[in-house]
Amino acid sequence: MLELLLCSMLTIFPDYLFRRYVQGKRIGREITLYTMWYELRWGITACLLLTVSLITLIFYYHPSTKNVTAIFRTVTILPETTGRVAEVFVGVNAKVESGAPLFRLDSSEQEAARETAQRRIAETVAETTVAQTELAAADGLIQQAQGAYQQALDELATRQELLRRRADVSVREVERLQVVADGRKGGLDASVANKRTIETKLESLLPAQKASAEAALAQAQVELDKTLVRAGVAGTVQQFTLRPGDVVNTMIRPAGILVPEEAGRVALIAGFGQVGAQVMKKGMIAEATCIGKPFTIIPMVVTEVQDVIAAGQLRPTDQLVDVRQLAQGGTLTVFLEPLYSGQQAGLPPGSSCIANAYTNNHDALAAKDISTSRWLFLHVVDAVAIVHAGIIRIQALMLPVQTLVLGGH
Repeated sequence: MLELLLCSMLTIFPDYLFRRYVQGKRIGREITLYTMWYELRWGITACLLLTVSLITLIFYYHPSTKNVTAIFRTVTILPETTGRVAEVFVGVNAKVESGAPLFRLDSSEQEAARETAQRRIAETVAETTVAQTELAAADGLIQQAQGAYQQALDELATRQELLRRRADVSVREVERLQVVADGRKGGLDASVANKRTIETKLESLLPAQKASAEAALAQAQVELDKTLVRAGVAGTVQQFTLRPGDVVNTMIRPAGILVPEEAGRVALIAGFGQVGAQVMKKGMIAEATCIGKPFTIIPMVVTEVQDVIAAGQLRPTDQLVDVRQLAQGGTLTVFLEPLYSGQQAGLPPGSSCIANAYTNNHDALAAKDISTSRWLFLHVVDAVAIVHAGIIRIQALMLPVQTLVLGGH
């Protein structure tokens, strides 16, 4: 309607002035309701053509959409393990900081596993102490075996010398002493091997067992820590109705929802028509008005334009997809952020909005090699943006009225 009124001032109104003051025709006489089309046919025709052209020009180079939402993401409150709730620390709609405890599951099994691991570490330490004592005893046994072996060698040498001098010594006795010396030599080797076994136990086996027990303790502590569920980010706890005794399942029964503090307060996500895909660019200035913040125009800037349209997404299935299922036109996803900090303050996350984006041809107009026709056209494109800016301000005024008065209850 605004475009029609504007175009009529440039077409119908001059046509009427020509009929009235040049041709002398008057309203109610020559110009009546029945003769209006014939008398003002050039102005009416030009007005309709100009109106259609103006609307097309405005909506193409300055896209508008009602598909704008302050989308936000929630965090599901879910433990890493299934269990029964033992203690709850917060209530419904509670404000929590990052890392604050929310609830705790029954941890008797995890505590028992941790206690077992601690006992195993203590047992390993005790075994180390015993092995050190055994090592000292092994040194004593080695000295004892060395003495006995040396004594057997001395007796054997004495008997062999007497046998060589043909003293009163039998060959049988010398052989017996040789067997005794060999046996004591074996005892000495066994003592030395026993000491090496104890040393290996102290150097390798017991430290490995202690390290395994410490790893088991760390794992048990991790499992115990999983029973205490904390807030990953600062925010508000919603739909949190857990009570001690409830069973929480990691697959089918979450505990609640955590809405982050910054959720939906950073940017707006808008879906513009596909026809504006060649116009929407990163850095464009935009404006938005939201039902959650009435009578307010929020200056925005386009920070990102998604280079794909979600309606054409194809995922492999066991059935061939008919293209008609994808033929429904989707929208071009655009991310809008406030031009100035704090402009989006007070806007509830999830609010529905209306947004306009404005094409800026300043750089193109500043080019030295621009033609006159293009210079004039770009000036027209930039000038008609004021019409769209006026429309969104009218919408900002009418939106609460339409919702509260004309929308019904």
